[in-house]
Amino acid sequence: MNKQFELYIFDWDGTLMDSVDHIVDSLSAAAADSNMDDLGHESYRNIIGLGLSEAFQALYPGASQKQQDALTERYRHHFFDTSKGKSTLFDGTDAMLSSLNAKGVKMAVATGKARRGLNRVFDETGYHSMFHSSRCADESGSKPDPTMLKEIMTELNIPVEKTLMIGDSTYDLQMANNAGVDCVAVSYGVHGCEQLNRHDPLVCCRDIFELNDWLHEHS
Repeated sequence: MNKQFELYIFDWDGTLMDSVDHIVDSLSAAAADSNMDDLGHESYRNIIGLGLSEAFQALYPGASQKQQDALTERYRHHFFDTSKGKSTLFDGTDAMLSSLNAKGVKMAVATGKARRGLNRVFDETGYHSMFHSSRCADESGSKPDPTMLKEIMTELNIPVEKTLMIGDSTYDLQMANNAGVDCVAVSYGVHGCEQLNRHDPLVCCRDIFELNDWLHEHS
């Protein structure tokens, strides 16, 4: 059955924007500044998708609140102050979003970024008007909590069965599963298809162009 959707909800980092390496580098630099152990590339990469507070709790469960606060402050310093040229949209993203927008598909963003960070990339990309709604981890539940998806569906008055979540991490797909929403995985971000397929995506796309074709076929 060729199921059709009315609302596509995208994750941001690793799904639309090629920012994973910059996030990892910023986490590593924050740990060094805060005199915390460097846990290595894969450990930092694996928590991308969580809200920042939840990410640091997962990485450094024994850290005090003072240490957590220091990590957060230094991460934001490195991520924002050294971001120029470090994160770009994946090739094909702009064409995909523009064509879906022209087709009249409703689109939204559900991200582990803070609102400050998402607004900044919206300003840089000019995408404020492209999306009908957005939710961030610091104003809603952090993935895999389904609150972000539920709030977006309620705001836009789109039922669960007509909503699709698109993401590159297991946290994205777990959030969709928890909300009862269908999902599509992409394997060019944080996690590969082998991990992502454990959470029952309708398909696991290996690049933006494959994703674009699938989304147009199902909208």
